[in-house]
Amino acid sequence: MNFHRMSNQVIPKTRILFFLLCFISGFSWGQSLAYRTLLSGLYDGDFPTIKPEQVTKISDYQILDAREKGEFEVSHIQGAKWVGYDTFSLSNVASLDKSKPVIIYCTVGARSQDIGKKLQQEGFAQVYNLYGGIIHWVNEGKPVVSNGKPTQKVHTYSKTWGIWLEKGERVY
Repeated sequence: MNFHRMSNQVIPKTRILFFLLCFISGFSWGQSLAYRTLLSGLYDGDFPTIKPEQVTKISDYQILDAREKGEFEVSHIQGAKWVGYDTFSLSNVASLDKSKPVIIYCTVGARSQDIGKKLQQEGFAQVYNLYGGIIHWVNEGKPVVSNGKPTQKVHTYSKTWGIWLEKGERVY
């Protein structure tokens, strides 16, 4: 296999070519296939995900945001409780009902999956990682808020991750 070395990382040339092709071909065709491919490489197949379109009644869930405080303050899902990632502590979730379903999210779902596994280890019965994170949530036309008011702003973690946001205003 041909590899390309970049900042001490070895990346298969085929993967680079795939993402370049998707980028060049335009986001409407390339994004969904490329994004799904990207997410499939990030997610543990044994950890349950839930897609935005499967969330019909948000009040049925305890919603947790595993991004950092500044990302949360830009926007978040209505009713979400900020729990953080680098600053995550089990004391942040001590008041939650372990028998009620939990949806945890971050930008794309990598950080939230990590925190979700910790919740499972602590006895939370139904923990779901929001498939595609807040980016996919907004791309599916679901609302986000800031200070209790609707907003179009979405913190996408970085410009690299921001390319996947089709709807809304990118904030880095």
